[in-house]
Amino acid sequence: MKTNLYLSIALTATILASCKAQQKVEGIKITLKNTSELSVPQKAIAIKRSQLSVKMDSKVYPILIHKKDTIPAQLNDLDGDGKWDELFLVTDFTPNEKKTVELKWSSVDPKFPIKTSVRFGKREAKDLPVQPATEEVLMANQVHKKLGFQKYQTDGPTWENDKVGFRHYLDGRNSKDVFGKKTPAMTPEDVGINSKGAVEDNYHVMYDWGRDIFPVGSSAGLGGYALLINDKINRLGILTNDTLNNVEKTTFKIVSEGPVNSVLSYKYQNWEASGNKYQVQETTSIWPGMYGYKNTVKIDGIKGKETFLAAISNLNNKNPLKVVEAGDWVCLIQHDYLTYEHKWILGTAILVPKKIYKGYIEAPKTGQLTDSYLAKLSVENNKEISYYAIAGWELSADPNFKDSAYFSNYVTTLAKQLSAKINVEIGK
Repeated sequence: MKTNLYLSIALTATILASCKAQQKVEGIKITLKNTSELSVPQKAIAIKRSQLSVKMDSKVYPILIHKKDTIPAQLNDLDGDGKWDELFLVTDFTPNEKKTVELKWSSVDPKFPIKTSVRFGKREAKDLPVQPATEEVLMANQVHKKLGFQKYQTDGPTWENDKVGFRHYLDGRNSKDVFGKKTPAMTPEDVGINSKGAVEDNYHVMYDWGRDIFPVGSSAGLGGYALLINDKINRLGILTNDTLNNVEKTTFKIVSEGPVNSVLSYKYQNWEASGNKYQVQETTSIWPGMYGYKNTVKIDGIKGKETFLAAISNLNNKNPLKVVEAGDWVCLIQHDYLTYEHKWILGTAILVPKKIYKGYIEAPKTGQLTDSYLAKLSVENNKEISYYAIAGWELSADPNFKDSAYFSNYVTTLAKQLSAKINVEIGK
């Protein structure tokens, strides 16, 4: 209790100090209106810079004040031009609640509690230590098997919030894995490397923070994707023993890492699938409070005969898949001993847009993409598809995930909350 009290006092003092250091810029009134009949906890809201009519380019930090409280927020530079593009915040709403907040600016970082994080490390040779990095370019012949060593810490980037963690196999496989978290703190920076800085699989054992809990195999994991073309499943990427990628060039970048939002970007150039070449932009975003992440994919080169496939690995699953409509989403839900060696109960789900959902198929047991349920979604050229991937582990902060009905209710309630629309009005 004392520790929490000291942290609260320290945070309040920091915010007050930053408020005193605010630049002489007139505050902006922002009205946020929950248009739904639902309570919506920890709702993510992104307000475009153009809506705020802000011209300042100097290093500033947003201070959002609602009554006597400060709402944690951050600025995101999404296009990498050195200027922020959106104000991102997370806040709670009661049914139909209207909040009027005042946006002020500070030259001092208010140091909000860190509730999201990205970790990425790489090495250029087997005998070199891993170094932290924020971006990477991977050519088709630079995959794990061809190099002869694993280049990346945890096989690629990890991202997390205060509830759960995930990782992406950047080494050519492009699968999505799950880190079960037992505590809200961010996981240690040395997960996946040893004391000498060498890549080491040390996260398949239990630590105080948790561990990697989800077997992926030849699936695309939780939230990976593919294209269905002429009844053939085309995987984005390859498997462990393949020496040449079907993507000519992969470009990864950490777009933003902040207290309430972390964003990752993947660009896949000349993905060869069924004789066609596609250009893919993928954006992954995570914010506090949710046992999951948001994924957005846009594909250039769509001919009209393709179907987008959003994947949920069903390795170790022995129970029927539940398909439930909730709000704007169709929820594909499974709940079983989905973890390594069937040791713990894990619920997983993907939430896909109801408007473009065309049913699902099951991947084969052999081939380039196996052991998965694949939600079929209509796809248009250069049009974004956004969906969510959810994971609830019985050893997480919410032990009720052990119960199948509870997990299903969590997923469908979350889908309705994600569907809730927040009106944003900018005043003076």
